[in-house]
Amino acid sequence: MTTDILHTIVAHKRTEIALQEEAVSQDFLIQQLGTPRPSKSLKQALTASPSGIIAEFKRRSPSKGDIAPQADPTVIVPGYERAGASGISVLTDPKFFGGNLKDLQAVRPLTHLPVLRKDFIVSPYQLYQAKLAGADVVLLIAAALTVDECKALGKLAHQLEMEVLLEIHMEKELDYLHEHVDLIGVNNRNLGTFHTDVENSFRLARKLPKELLWVSESGISQPDTFRQLREAGFRGFLMGETFMKTPSPEKALSDFLQALAL
Repeated sequence: MTTDILHTIVAHKRTEIALQEEAVSQDFLIQQLGTPRPSKSLKQALTASPSGIIAEFKRRSPSKGDIAPQADPTVIVPGYERAGASGISVLTDPKFFGGNLKDLQAVRPLTHLPVLRKDFIVSPYQLYQAKLAGADVVLLIAAALTVDECKALGKLAHQLEMEVLLEIHMEKELDYLHEHVDLIGVNNRNLGTFHTDVENSFRLARKLPKELLWVSESGISQPDTFRQLREAGFRGFLMGETFMKTPSPEKALSDFLQALAL
């Protein structure tokens, strides 16, 4: 694959959102909001948790192809909570990850945990969608946005009473930090090539602001790596493929937490 996977995804996302907005206007979404449902704080959940695992539901990825194409979120997400997850991430991108907003809507009533909408958010429209679907947190990816776009989307997310997880991959993306960021995530996967290197979290840990909660994303599969990341200062760990590729994601998470002996 070329180094432009992210550009391909974002270009498709803009087309996808334009089509959705033609079918259902943003004004209509705003009218449906009514009194916003109070959100559950992922930051608080991770701060209070001994593990800090954000367990992710995803069916496929551009790099691995199908992982669990027939997976049912209404089975897996409650299982994650039983196993000891601190938060839930639901991929809602259809074309590249096999997800959709209906997955998030379906699991919101089935878990007490904070739920993250994981997608390539490039438009305010997606934030209104996220709130209506029941998201507590949204992901903003620095590499997919300009600094001004990121700040405007973060401000709107806060107005809608959702937390913001800002995802970076390199030091220069720290310029994207603004007052509406609640958590900062380091993606160990290069979104251009989809190559994964957990060392990225350790490299950036020395540069991350101490006042934010740090989340390490992607490529975490070994308890030793997890422990080293916690020692480096991370308190959130976004993990999906490690669990989703097994016959029982619930058991896989439970076994991982047992191995950590927290």
